[in-house]
Amino acid sequence: MDTIFALASARGKAGIAVMRISGPRAWEAAQRLAGDLPPPRRLGLRVLKDSAGDEIDQALVACFEEGASFTGEPVVELSLHGSIASVDSVHRQLEAMEGLRLAEAGEFTRRSLMNGCLDLAQVEGLADLIEAETEAQRKQAYRVLSGSIGRRAELWRERLVRAASLIEASIDFSDEDVPDGLDQATIADLAALAEELAAEAEAGRCAERVREGFEVAIIGRPNVGKSTLLNTLAGRDAAITSEIAGTTRDVVEVRMDLAGLPVTFLDTAGLREATDQVERLGVARALDRARAADLRIALREGDETLPLALDSDDIVVRAKSDLEPGDGAGVSGLTGAGVDDLVARIGEVLRMRASGAGVTIRARHREALRKASVALDRAVTRLAEEGAPVEIVAADLREALRALDSLVGRVDVEELLGEIFASFCIGK
Repeated sequence: MDTIFALASARGKAGIAVMRISGPRAWEAAQRLAGDLPPPRRLGLRVLKDSAGDEIDQALVACFEEGASFTGEPVVELSLHGSIASVDSVHRQLEAMEGLRLAEAGEFTRRSLMNGCLDLAQVEGLADLIEAETEAQRKQAYRVLSGSIGRRAELWRERLVRAASLIEASIDFSDEDVPDGLDQATIADLAALAEELAAEAEAGRCAERVREGFEVAIIGRPNVGKSTLLNTLAGRDAAITSEIAGTTRDVVEVRMDLAGLPVTFLDTAGLREATDQVERLGVARALDRARAADLRIALREGDETLPLALDSDDIVVRAKSDLEPGDGAGVSGLTGAGVDDLVARIGEVLRMRASGAGVTIRARHREALRKASVALDRAVTRLAEEGAPVEIVAADLREALRALDSLVGRVDVEELLGEIFASFCIGK
């Protein structure tokens, strides 16, 4: 492989800038810059010099031998003073060395995958950790990066391999003294595994919402205070407010961190029989977004009904509580009364949903689990039939095994890599 290099820290003025070099010539390249290198995995202060012998900068040098680095290759990291000029000077020196080239986006992580240091799910976890904006996202991404999906997948795989080996043995050694097919305990375990995979796929939907963010729609009749409430939640004038009913025509979105969870609040058009074509489109869009949202906050004045069915955990509050006192929970976006209680209720509902999140966090993971579960269901159904052909059952089990292997990247990953690594920066 080529030896690659790139700035691993953010570009721009900073206290420290980290230049990473990975590949067979990494240590040689570092020696040409820094002279003698410190022992592996120990920091050493060195003066970096260019090809003419002129000093460039002082740097902390860290060397990692093959098999003990992020990429699995020989790696050197140079921690320079974070000036643009220093970084550019070191960059030019490395670029001029034979056998070295600038890394492509995500190439360090891709090499880590190819060298078996990370599995595909861990790579996705790393990408999510880099993009994490809230505490819940950070925890979830780090759990995946630490190998939680791979460990679960390996346990599922072991159970499946045991059953598949018995079926394969009955095929390959049909003339020998081999048990015919599977015993009832193993068949029951396959059925339980199919249910477990299906449950994990469903729980993955909650984890995906933590990763991508929850949507909370604020709905109600025109001029009920939806936009004012959104502005209060956002702490700024995100939506236009007016005494004229029907001011909001499109959906206004505000993203924020709520109790450690990523939440996007949606201010929607007032729900009523519209008087013009533009408002009708706004109401239709409001209804579509409200139905698709994870949670709805219904602002009501009196006993009015809304043209939208609410779920059991949707939150209904009395609007404009400063002007219309009454019983039950009320909120006023204008004065802020009841807003803290409302935020607490929203956070409680979303935390309950997030608590049911599984270890899988992407649609790709759910699809792999779904395929494995469906294949196992077919195998169990066939095994329950009298005289079922074991060759077809074996094919079902192999299909389930292949689906599980795709979860961590053992098979069928090439077409995914470009999409995954497109989100990485050059130095990662």
